Formats: sequence, structure tokens, C-alpha cells
Amino acid sequence: MKTISKIAIAHSLFKEKFSIPRQPGLVSFESKIEMLPPYNRPEALNGLEEFSHLWVLFDFHANDKADNSSLTVRPPRLGGNKKLGVFATRSPNRPNNIGLSLVKLLRIEGTDLIISGGDFLDQTPVFDIKPYLKEIESYPDARSGWTDDLVIKKLKVVFHCECVLELKVKITEVLSLDPRPRYHEDGYKQYGSRLGEVDVHWEVIEGVVRVLEIT
Repeated sequence: MKTISKIAIAHSLFKEKFSIPRQPGLVSFESKIEMLPPYNRPEALNGLEEFSHLWVLFDFHANDKADNSSLTVRPPRLGGNKKLGVFATRSPNRPNNIGLSLVKLLRIEGTDLIISGGDFLDQTPVFDIKPYLKEIESYPDARSGWTDDLVIKKLKVVFHCECVLELKVKITEVLSLDPRPRYHEDGYKQYGSRLGEVDVHWEVIEGVVRVLEIT
């Protein structure tokens, strides 16, 4: 069997797994896919600039110690209380640790792909990149199974510390998605999220995210 090798590395603000959006397309800020030799040549990307969205096949490389033999998982969107077959979910704990995300291509700088909507841990190995074809891959009448009736709930985020506007927007996008484990939602706890070069300290009180400190 042929060994899969990485063709690129994804760079993002997410330095740890906690606080990464559970799906792609939920945050708008930029991240970068750095092409690696021998694929970091303009001819490998010729024509890609004509597409608005890309499929990215990648490695859940931080899951090396996870039990990937389980046939069932507990999706966070169901509160972690119901088991479903691993192949009926988008859980990162998969047999081969392979992830698939649809992202927006903003521009190409040299041989770096600048994207938005990424849900990648910083330094994620990328196995393949393919253009999204709306004529072939868009099915407005498709069924989405157990996710059909679920809505993405966003929390209000308030700041109790000073923060520049650009960083405030990014923090708000991430924390409004409520990255807490579902079993923490009924209890009180303070959290820390590493975003880029800063640590964000926050809590949730009565459904409102309170950003306490940024260091």
C-alpha cells in the first residue's frame, strides 16, 4: 500500500485543540496553507486561483494517542449523550485520523494559499487539495440526517478587559461558538484559550461569555 505523504502545512491561530471550531466555515479570519517541496511551485497551483472554495484533506495529527478503534462516538452537537456510528459523524477520532474540510480561497501569495473558514490546528499536515465544484457537489435538497434539525447557537461575548478591535473580532467569533465540552455547560468554570500569541481567559455566566483577561 502506498504511504500518504503531506504536501503542505496549515498555519492557523489555533495553537491547541481546545477552541477550534467543530466544523469548517464558522470563523472568517485568515489562515494559511504552505505548500511543501516539490509542490511549492507555481505550476502545481496554475488555475487554482479561479476557484472560490477548496476541499482540504488533512491529518488529525494531535490525535495520535486517541482510541481510533471505537465504532461509535458521542457527537457534541447532541450534547454528548447519544452514541452514533463513527461514519455517521464528523468526529476527529477516526480510524485513519483523516479530516476533510471545505474552506474559502481568498488569494494565493507565491505558493501559499490564504484561506478563511479553516478548522485546523496550527502545523496540521495536509495530504491533498482539490477545487470545490458547485455544479457537481452542491445538492440543495440533500438530507443531513441527525443534523437536519440542529442549529448553530451563538453566545453573546462581552469584554471586561482592553483589546484591539481586530483581535476582539477574532476572539468573539471563536468564543461565541461556545467551545466548552458539553458536560461543562451546567457548571461554572474559567477557561483559557490560546489564539495566536495570546492567552484568552474567559467564563460563561447565564449564557454570556465574559472575557476576563488577555495575556
